[in-house]
Amino acid sequence: MGTLKDRLRADLTTAIKGRDEVRSSTLRMVLTAVTNAEVAGKTHKDLTDDEIVTVLASEAKKRREAAVAFEDGGRPESAAKERAEAAVLQDYLPEQLGPEEIAQIVSAAVEQAGVAGEGPKAMGKVMGIVSPQVKGRADGAAVAAEVRRQLG
Repeated sequence: MGTLKDRLRADLTTAIKGRDEVRSSTLRMVLTAVTNAEVAGKTHKDLTDDEIVTVLASEAKKRREAAVAFEDGGRPESAAKERAEAAVLQDYLPEQLGPEEIAQIVSAAVEQAGVAGEGPKAMGKVMGIVSPQVKGRADGAAVAAEVRRQLG
């Protein structure tokens, strides 16, 4: 069992004892998502910390998207709840990359792939190099936008 899962469980216990409703409900939801990922497929397997980070990133993205949807739908109280949950999840994710760092990684990948000037058709090659480097540390849409910008 991964140490990140142990930390999530311990923090859940602390949140319940401290009567922190948002944190405890968010951690319960994440642990459920981790368990679902473990039992998905034909055989049960314990997730590694990297796989748990992938689940956390996915859940955080869902919260951000839901917050935007609630905001657009005129439900600011629901949007605030989703943002609070996303903030809790952020505590367990690696430090997020800034736009400059993403740009540096993408430009290095374009150089490594040797596709400068090939245009959008080389996007798959570049994303294949960049994705493992930024996994869990950057939003995929932001990375794809930067790749498109640099490939011109």
